[in-house]
Amino acid sequence: MSFARVRALVLVGVLAVAAVVFVVVALVRDSQGDAVNGSDCPAGAPLADVLLPDDPAEVTVKVLNGSTRTGLAESVSNEFKNRRFTTKDPGKSKTKFKGVAQIKFGPETVGKAQLLRAYFLAQSEMVYDAKREGQTIDIVVGDQFQQLATTTEVNQSLVEIGEPTLPPGTCLKPAGEDEAEGDEPVEESASQQPQG
Repeated sequence: MSFARVRALVLVGVLAVAAVVFVVVALVRDSQGDAVNGSDCPAGAPLADVLLPDDPAEVTVKVLNGSTRTGLAESVSNEFKNRRFTTKDPGKSKTKFKGVAQIKFGPETVGKAQLLRAYFLAQSEMVYDAKREGQTIDIVVGDQFQQLATTTEVNQSLVEIGEPTLPPGTCLKPAGEDEAEGDEPVEESASQQPQG
């Protein structure tokens, strides 16, 4: 073996060892581990589920008519049912809404609300309520509502709006943690905050 070959092998060996040392040091000093497992979460902060559902049947919606059009909530509720969502009896909103839609959700349904947002092509007003419990998401359809997006449009919208983010004051719900599921929607609350 020539001297040049030995020198090249030694250099490659040193670089490989340096790379291994660098990776080990980076993993040991990683400061993001606590953020992922929620260990730095303040006591009493709600745990937010930001996972997008695999199946629309995992999402429970209650459609409320916030427009002046008669039967709109029933129509939209049937559209969601035809797309395999779990629906509750539609109703009438206590307040009128001039926009496309309002999506009212809590910490347990952050990821599911993001999926619903895509069905309105990100034209919906997201209303997060930290005190809201249960798996039901209220959708108030307004005067500007035309129709739900097609499957292709929903997929494109999901790419555009990106992954769900943690609402302010919440912590990431650990994967696989199942809590008791409440079913009662909370339509209006003093702690509701419009988002996005």
